[in-house]
Amino acid sequence: MLKRMFVAPDPGRARLRFAARAVLGIGLAVVVCLAVGHSLVGAVTGGLAALLALFTVADPTVRGQAVTTALLPAVGLPVLAAAAGLHAVPVARDLVFLAVVGAGVYARRWGPRGHSLGVFAFMTFFVAQFLHATPDRLPELSASVLLSLLSAALVRFGGWCYERRLPPALVPAPPPGGTGLARVTTRQALQATAGAGFALVVGQLVSGQRWYWAVGATWWVFVNTASRGETLVRGFRRVLGTVIGIGLGFLVAVPVHGAPVPTAVAVAVAVFGIFYTAAVSYTWMMLWVTVLAEMLYGLLGVLTPDLLALRVTETAVGALGAALAVLLLLPVTTHATTDAWIQRALRCVHACTAEAAARLGGSPGADPAPLVAELEHLLGRVRLSVAPLVHPLHLMPARKRRAHRVLALLDDCAREIRGLVAIAADPEASHDDRLAAACWRVETAVEALTAGGPHTPAEAAETPVEPALAHLHGLERALADLAEPLRTPAGSRLVDA
Repeated sequence: MLKRMFVAPDPGRARLRFAARAVLGIGLAVVVCLAVGHSLVGAVTGGLAALLALFTVADPTVRGQAVTTALLPAVGLPVLAAAAGLHAVPVARDLVFLAVVGAGVYARRWGPRGHSLGVFAFMTFFVAQFLHATPDRLPELSASVLLSLLSAALVRFGGWCYERRLPPALVPAPPPGGTGLARVTTRQALQATAGAGFALVVGQLVSGQRWYWAVGATWWVFVNTASRGETLVRGFRRVLGTVIGIGLGFLVAVPVHGAPVPTAVAVAVAVFGIFYTAAVSYTWMMLWVTVLAEMLYGLLGVLTPDLLALRVTETAVGALGAALAVLLLLPVTTHATTDAWIQRALRCVHACTAEAAARLGGSPGADPAPLVAELEHLLGRVRLSVAPLVHPLHLMPARKRRAHRVLALLDDCAREIRGLVAIAADPEASHDDRLAAACWRVETAVEALTAGGPHTPAEAAETPVEPALAHLHGLERALADLAEPLRTPAGSRLVDA
């Protein structure tokens, strides 16, 4: 886990900029809220709203991000009003909370914008429980949300809009889901609602005050997952990250005991950690989320060792609710998503190769950079989908070895693609006639892997002199080696359940 954290590639230092901008945007939001006279609760509300705006909005274009950010209050403020208004009516509050869970997951069918709005709606209700929002606090909390979203937007789209200098990202569509109950988002909405219902009931039996932690754990286990295997692994990692974060909290949050300056420093570090690690390790992200929650509870004056132990218990309840839901209610098998993401990644490999070759050939409109960004995203989805097979608790060693082999070879493909694209970006790079033949062989290999037809390895080429050819031949070897682990006696599936 440590190795993956510190050696994970960060092309263009995107994760570093993402995390640094988040610290600046959230810090500005908190300062603005305090400057206009809002209470500590109002400032915390504003800071969390800014965090969500900077974390969840992921449209492929800057304009799309701005539109989604502008829509956040339209879903967040009504949910906040409902949560505050139902504070003294537990049954109605719980039913509305479950409805928000189901609607938030179902909204993912509308892509990144639906996902962002769904997350913001859920977390607004969650934060209202976290801070015990009541109707008399509603005007201040609503103003805090609006001020903080505006502050985050000023940083994101004004002072630090590094996306304007990057090619627009190509966000791939999720695997096809059919209609009705065949649609993955519909199944997950039902699963999440059922799991959250279990977590809500059991969580309240464990604690009448902090039950919402269990519901929150169930919700976040479902975020960015598409199969029962992914959900089970994510639940395990959430509990693990929480336990490690609690241990760190005993060393940091408890001794600090809410002192303003060290708390502010620790919160900034935790925010940076959340944003920097989110793309590479869910366990690490949850560690920092837990540390952030501990520091906020210390700031509010309610942090105790018993509270930290209760958080672990409620998190385990939420993870159990998610696990039962995905196992017993309309399960989505792992192979359906794994095969789809691997095939999309392989097709993107070919598209990157063809675009880079066209750039080397002198085509002025050829630009492989957006395709490389898409490939990185797709490989992240493959790793998430294959995670159940490479998990230490997986009990089928042969399947685990195959999965590791597939991931290693796909990483080899990505490395060769990055090298090829870097060469293509050099205006001095010249076109070699052998590039066309090598690209044709890459296309043939990809078609064989994605269409399920027979694969005939190409004849060994001479040792290339041109760097671009060296990367293409390396890519050919990786694709040829992928044929074996992707084929099983049952067909071309990497997994069968």
